[in-house]
Amino acid sequence: MIDEKKIKEAVKLFLEGIGEDPEREGLLDTPDRISAMCHELFAGIGQDAKEHLSKTFTATNNEMVIVKDTQFYSVCEHHLLPFYGKIHIAYIPDGKVVGISKLARTIEVYARRTQIQEQLTAQIADAIMEYLAPKGVIVYIEAEHMCMTMRGIKKPGSKTVTLVARGELTEEKKKEEFFRMLSL
Repeated sequence: MIDEKKIKEAVKLFLEGIGEDPEREGLLDTPDRISAMCHELFAGIGQDAKEHLSKTFTATNNEMVIVKDTQFYSVCEHHLLPFYGKIHIAYIPDGKVVGISKLARTIEVYARRTQIQEQLTAQIADAIMEYLAPKGVIVYIEAEHMCMTMRGIKKPGSKTVTLVARGELTEEKKKEEFFRMLSL
């Protein structure tokens, strides 16, 4: 899926465009390094969360399950700069649960592509609803965006928070329970 030749050519042109010499010793291998990096940063392109969320286990406990403080990083589709932070996911099972690592893998499917935080939040919630079919899900993301830190407004440390709730977790009482459990 990744076209290494195009990436290497683009990086060389970019370096020339900013006034650098792509033949300079320190930059000679930069196009190769950037191409290799793209395999990692954009590994979610073409992946489907169904692969991770379809292996479920029967559960008699249908109380809220929370996985909090899952670190992630993504790349802003507007500036191609990183944004990173923590994702908290809660769901209320409806007779089946998924392995905890599968939630982290679902995050990676959507985070490892060019992205905006608002869309990332909704994609994770919608995938969990579709493939795990819980009674409800909530996805809460806190992230720092390098496009606000390094350029433009230059406000390091500011966080963007997004929240998407579906099903029973749209109810105020359930949201309050989620936030109470998050603070423990």
